[in-house]
Amino acid sequence: MNNIRTATTLTTLGLVAVMMAGCASASADPGAGDSGASTSPVDELRLGYFANVTHAPALVGLEEGLFEDALGDVEVTTQVFNAGPAAIEALSAGAIDATYIGPNPSINTFIQSGGQSARIVAGAATGGAALVVREGIDDPSDLEGTTLATPQLGNTQDVSLRTWLSGEGFETDTSGGGDVQITPTDNAQTLTLFQQGELDGAWLPEPWVSRLIEDAGAHVLIDEADLWEDGAFPTTVLLVRAEFLAQHPDAVADLLQGHRAAVQWISENPDEAPGVINGAIEAETGKPLADAVITRALEHVTFSVDPHAETFETLVENGITAGTQKEGSIEGLFDLRLLNELLEADGAEAVSAGGLGED
Repeated sequence: MNNIRTATTLTTLGLVAVMMAGCASASADPGAGDSGASTSPVDELRLGYFANVTHAPALVGLEEGLFEDALGDVEVTTQVFNAGPAAIEALSAGAIDATYIGPNPSINTFIQSGGQSARIVAGAATGGAALVVREGIDDPSDLEGTTLATPQLGNTQDVSLRTWLSGEGFETDTSGGGDVQITPTDNAQTLTLFQQGELDGAWLPEPWVSRLIEDAGAHVLIDEADLWEDGAFPTTVLLVRAEFLAQHPDAVADLLQGHRAAVQWISENPDEAPGVINGAIEAETGKPLADAVITRALEHVTFSVDPHAETFETLVENGITAGTQKEGSIEGLFDLRLLNELLEADGAEAVSAGGLGED
């Protein structure tokens, strides 16, 4: 994989800056990916992802050379992020072309840009998020006056926590006030602060849920899968800058080929997958996960190219309830045509945009 290099992790930026940056790609064609769009060759694709188990297709695609094989002469360069809003900042500024990311930041940039900034072209992972808490918290009523962490203000887990707390009758605000104080914190720092007793819990993605359980004695208060029908909720999708999709559909199709190959590889290699994923996490963080952590984390995540578009209207409502996004339409958020062409060519079932775009 000598044509893949990893750039320095970008600094997480505030939600307000991210919301403003969501408009930066306003010149992008809303019909990105249309067969009549003007296309041009490209020699580099800049890909964002997180060093999380929920981003395992990205980790496997890079470690196993699947993106390299699919993209051929197009060089894949990467940037690693801690949470979605920072990745959206980079995508909106044109610093990356595509990113693995949670659904709520994807929704936010689409609404903020009036539908111009980006398109979801595939799903990646479902499940793998939970609220874990310290000993002595056994019921939602025990949370009053506590301090909880999320990866970043406005990211998918942050929205989930705020929405759930609202449903339980707690008031929160984006400045850390309310009945339960929410403190957006880098995941690694969350583990340290929880071990030091500075945090009472956190709503996190894997492997951080399992790390707090195995390494710090936390327990699950709410598994987010229990809040969704059939336990299926999107944790990670593949988002592409609309302008890049319009100008380089062939490169995006090749990226999707590598992405699908990674999802299939995980499914077909259950014995090897933990080691490959853990090796990629170690390369980015400097430390591998304990065997118990990676095993537990993978038990709670499902990898699929289906983005579960049918859940996204609910996710919009959740973001509004959480106070981290404004109202707006997400019609056109999905462009699954390239993905479905690949699926249909292999005799696989197409995935649906749920009336929210092209499929």
